[in-house]
Amino acid sequence: MSPDLNILPENIFQILFEKSPGSLLIKADTPRFTILAVSDSYLQITATTREAVLGKGFFEAFPEEESHATDERAARNVFTRVIETGEKVDIPTYRYDVYNPATNMREPHFWSCSNVPVTNSDNKIVYILNTVADISGEVKAKETAIESENRLRLATEATGLATWDLNLVNHNFMCSARMAEIFGHPPGTIVTVDSMRGQITPDDMENIIRRSFREAIITGEYLYEVKILWPDGSQHWIKTQGIVLFNQNKQPLRMLGTILDITENKRDEIRKNDFIAMASHELKTPLTSLKAYIQVLTKKTIQSDDPFINNALVKAGNQVNKMSDLIYSFLDLSRLESGKLQLKMQPFDINQLITDTIAETMMINYNHHVDFIPGSAITITADREKIGQVIGNFLGNAIKYSPKDSTITISSRVSDNELQVAVVDEGIGIKRKDQEKLFQRFYRVENEKIKNISGFGIGLYLASEIIQRHKGRIWVESEEDKGSTFYFSLPL
Repeated sequence: MSPDLNILPENIFQILFEKSPGSLLIKADTPRFTILAVSDSYLQITATTREAVLGKGFFEAFPEEESHATDERAARNVFTRVIETGEKVDIPTYRYDVYNPATNMREPHFWSCSNVPVTNSDNKIVYILNTVADISGEVKAKETAIESENRLRLATEATGLATWDLNLVNHNFMCSARMAEIFGHPPGTIVTVDSMRGQITPDDMENIIRRSFREAIITGEYLYEVKILWPDGSQHWIKTQGIVLFNQNKQPLRMLGTILDITENKRDEIRKNDFIAMASHELKTPLTSLKAYIQVLTKKTIQSDDPFINNALVKAGNQVNKMSDLIYSFLDLSRLESGKLQLKMQPFDINQLITDTIAETMMINYNHHVDFIPGSAITITADREKIGQVIGNFLGNAIKYSPKDSTITISSRVSDNELQVAVVDEGIGIKRKDQEKLFQRFYRVENEKIKNISGFGIGLYLASEIIQRHKGRIWVESEEDKGSTFYFSLPL
């Protein structure tokens, strides 16, 4: 049903124009460009009134600075180009400051505008329809983003960081110029994912990078250190960390990260580890002799009626055993970080190993109860000595951080074609913020309850590295003041 045109007001087109978004109708009377009509929104965004602009020349109402005379985006040049070419002219961005009555100052504004020629029946241009939009917010946001990006670039350059971005969908890779220098190439060299992987040592690629990538896809974060070989054959070390971005379906889309050259720090660590290894090796011989002398004395005084002598020899033996464990831990740490920690793979019964480890541990610890809940007979192929070291570390920590007369429970079972061993204690527990760092080298929990308990923070780190070299997993579940459960699993 068509509308009754008789009820429409005579000035319907003027009303519609005035309600249109950001519009101005200009007469093509060069050079005055008289303003014939203006919309409400145009008046609002330019902070003016209809009375102040109607019938005025455009540049009377909106004066231009003389410096804009040569700017092709300036209004006079744009209007002239519309009349001369008869074509629409769009200006994506230009600046024109607007007077603010509240501050009595002109404030910077940015605009996007469109200028459309309007012709009469003789195809002569008689009007120009000027439509504008205030894009000050978008421009300022872009400027802020650019400034933030520049600050980030300067910060990364100052710290020696290289940044990179890997698209996990199309495998596009982008990185900062610093990346070439970190990998030993001349400035300007194009670095690709394949070229970087080619410089990473095969052992680190298999045991660190691939494992970290799998974990990052699950956790959304990654952090690792690896050794690389420069084109000149020299060894260097890098540290990379970053995040994974996912879509709404939790599918990984991109990996963003930074890389830092940590070669000097690593070389300092190597020198330190070499010293520790040398000192530990030199201490091992006299300590072995001391242990032998204590064992001989213990046998000779076993019939002694002096309880002090027997007790003192037992305590001396215990301290020697602790020192031996510490020295062997330092030697293992040195071998591990120099890549010389070898695994002697052989089949053995895990339940028997747990039983033997409990017996050895309880010879010098009498104040706790240990319950072993074995699963069915389980034979695994692994390094028996190293896995025993992990179990001994779990058991020793449970004893160290649990109250006297408390119970420690060890269990073994097979699940999803994996062996899983768990050690449960009734100790002080571990805060969530500390659980993520427990397996880092030299990490010690800061807690008043354990300030008098000795330790160097290498036991769990070694345990973690041993399990990872067996392609297994190691983790902890704990709640403060409610005990902890340490797990490791090995593929069968």
